[in-house]
Amino acid sequence: MATVVDLITYPVKGCAGTSVDSAHLTPAGLAHDRSFMVVGVDGVFRTQRRDPRLALVRPTVNADGGRLTLVSTEADSGHGALHLDVTTSAPRRDVDLFGATYQGIDQGEEAAAWLTEFLGAPSRLVRVPPEHDRKTDGLTPGTSGYADSSAVHLLSRASLAHLRARLAERGAPLLAMDRFRPNIVIDSLPEGCQGEDWAAEPHAEDRIRRAAIGAAGLGYTKLAVRCAVTLVDQEAGARGGPEPLRTLADYRRFSAGGVVFGTKFAVVRPGKLSVGDEVTVEEWGEAER
Repeated sequence: MATVVDLITYPVKGCAGTSVDSAHLTPAGLAHDRSFMVVGVDGVFRTQRRDPRLALVRPTVNADGGRLTLVSTEADSGHGALHLDVTTSAPRRDVDLFGATYQGIDQGEEAAAWLTEFLGAPSRLVRVPPEHDRKTDGLTPGTSGYADSSAVHLLSRASLAHLRARLAERGAPLLAMDRFRPNIVIDSLPEGCQGEDWAAEPHAEDRIRRAAIGAAGLGYTKLAVRCAVTLVDQEAGARGGPEPLRTLADYRRFSAGGVVFGTKFAVVRPGKLSVGDEVTVEEWGEAER
């Protein structure tokens, strides 16, 4: 067993995340996670790979999803908060996510103007429509909003600690967890608790095939192949040096290409999750290589 030590939701794809004490896990992931997306005038999604300043936009959504707030985390940015009444009735438009076409509900001119000014590029804000029926790939079928792929990204503190030790060996900066933008962060059981301490093993999450957390259940889809977003300093909103990809390439190369760090899951049983919930592995498998 292990415990949940952080839950992070990212209401707007590519923007900053917000830690929460508890959240409902829907079939598409944590409530409201990646339910909004910033796109260019051509409908192609904006990403920190090209627009690292997205990291400086912190969105929050109220419980029923009807009110979205965008604030800048940049000191003295001069950008006031945007408070937006979310619409689900406006006309749909085509949006492009990694070459796949989906539908988005445009959230209007005020949101477009705020994001355009902040990012320095013409931008629109869209929301996943209620009829969104995206099918995600991987070992376990599932769905998600505008996430890169699967609904949930899980990462352990042990995996990050192992990476940080390797970074220290080469004199590189010790990167924070937010470089990897997980939804669920797990750690070993608190001291004094009884149970197999598998979470102390780096990358043990790679071997999980089915897990129960709180009232919810997860099914393994794939390993998380890392991209240039991990090079973006999430506090500065700017791309840094070659880490962590340079160090990950030393020991986490994936046979299918790229480097991997963390694990993606589909939701097989929705339910409430809370920080402190135990993670019970119901089925193990061999880690993909």
